[in-house]
Amino acid sequence: MENIPEHLRVKNIVNSLADTKQKVGGKVKKIFDNKHDADQDNLVNNIEYGELVDEAEYPSGFDDENSTHRNTKTPNSYIPSRFEFLYSIFPCMNMSKRYQIAFLSSLGFLISFGIRCNMGVAVVVMVHNQTKKDKHGNITVIPAEFDWGPATIAALDSSFFWGYLVTQVPGGYLAAKFPANKVFGFALVTSSFLNCLLPSAAKINVGLAMFVRVLQGLVEGVTYPACHGIWRHWAPPLERSRLATISFTGSYAGAVLGMPISGIMTERISWESSFYFYGVVGMIWFSFWFFNSYERPATCPTISEKERIFIEESIGESSSLASKMWVKPPWKSFFTSKAVWAIIVANFCRSWSFYLLIIDQAEYFKEALGYNLGSVGFAAALPHLTMSLIVPVGGQIADYLRKNHLSTTVVRKIMNCGGFGMEAVFLLVVAYAQNPVVAIAFLTIAVGFSGFAISGFNVNHLDIAPRYASILMGISNGCGTLAGMLCPIVVESLTTKGTKEEWSRVFLIASLIHFAGVIFYGIFASGEKQSWADPKEDEENDWKMAEDNSKSYGAISETNFVENPFFNSER
Repeated sequence: MENIPEHLRVKNIVNSLADTKQKVGGKVKKIFDNKHDADQDNLVNNIEYGELVDEAEYPSGFDDENSTHRNTKTPNSYIPSRFEFLYSIFPCMNMSKRYQIAFLSSLGFLISFGIRCNMGVAVVVMVHNQTKKDKHGNITVIPAEFDWGPATIAALDSSFFWGYLVTQVPGGYLAAKFPANKVFGFALVTSSFLNCLLPSAAKINVGLAMFVRVLQGLVEGVTYPACHGIWRHWAPPLERSRLATISFTGSYAGAVLGMPISGIMTERISWESSFYFYGVVGMIWFSFWFFNSYERPATCPTISEKERIFIEESIGESSSLASKMWVKPPWKSFFTSKAVWAIIVANFCRSWSFYLLIIDQAEYFKEALGYNLGSVGFAAALPHLTMSLIVPVGGQIADYLRKNHLSTTVVRKIMNCGGFGMEAVFLLVVAYAQNPVVAIAFLTIAVGFSGFAISGFNVNHLDIAPRYASILMGISNGCGTLAGMLCPIVVESLTTKGTKEEWSRVFLIASLIHFAGVIFYGIFASGEKQSWADPKEDEENDWKMAEDNSKSYGAISETNFVENPFFNSER
């Protein structure tokens, strides 16, 4: 061994590491590949590529005139990723394209909701005197940098939602008419840039800070509707709960990280630091999103042919040529539908307690529990951490129940009413808890149960009207935004002295609102596609805007669902 030259030793070590990596990578990949792999292979192999046409547009087949409309893709049309070599090193990167989009959008929401936490945490330091102890034990009082009263703080908190409310429905309209992935990405990068401007704006004038917050709300108002616009094209029917909840988990994980990160950075660095941190991270995220997200499977050059066919055959109408036609939304039907109103009411109820914690949790911990958020960051993040874990689990449970046992309507009601009902019960306990530890524990349980409701009302738009899901999300989330605007105003008016009794009334109101949501959604919700969800034939012909060289994007009929492996096997 001693006679082996040094360069050969190094080569042997490298070869051994490469062999080990290949073996470990293969075993990890096998864990994620499952028995459904063969089912999907059968689905793809049984489809003639030339049959992937829009039968509604060309019922008699293709002749010389319309043969250009044909989109006959072959496995050779798949363009490998420029990062292909990383798949053997990190098998988790070799996931299906729709799951890549799900996780990237989840990261986007994580940054978005981290940005929303910044002001709620920083304002505690901005308007309160702080104490600092030096190494000799001397205490120095640092005066507050801003002399803002409760009314000003409430207006600053609410200003984000003034803009957020305005762009909800227009955001749904934009996501329905233009590529939803681009709407989503540009909204988040703009909000990140504005976040970097907030500290300077606050130092100049509180009115200017409010203006920047309004602009942030305007651009972020399109994110939730745009996300539903993305899943209209990318989510197979029986994966809707799963994929949508992966995306939405970022919202709650954003609060998990946003509250303690903002608190720690505010306490140890400066109150401005968290604004700059999230602004820069958001712009970095956008660079990944821009080059890895696509409007639909048919426009994605790096998707495997197997997955493209699977998604298009499963979704049917959403991948067809007809889905690219712009059809005038049936606005009257939206506002006269009981199923739509059930979603709207549920969104308002959930938004009330969600924004209660996002905006006022720092004040609640300081005034009612006597805790500084920076020193108990983990305890403050526990409710949101629990919800972040529950939301994707709820999505898995909902899809399992729909696939094997119950109707979509029953599943949506079970998930929503069960989650809301248990949250309401535990919020009552929080309202009258005398011990801070008990209050935090039951607040965590309450918020955790609400995670199951996300697989109820928050995915319901895709059930009742997939074509208009982004617009319906804009309408319902717009009403939910009203809760975000009203909640801080109500809280400030009820907690003028900051006593524990005043905060008890705050959580009592939140509990009653959720009980009302349980009743309304349980009576009026539906999981079935509504009669107005598909445009009339003559209306569709009047509004279609396809060009002569447009192509077919799949079959129009929904096929039996075959679950796709989480990871691609073709790469």
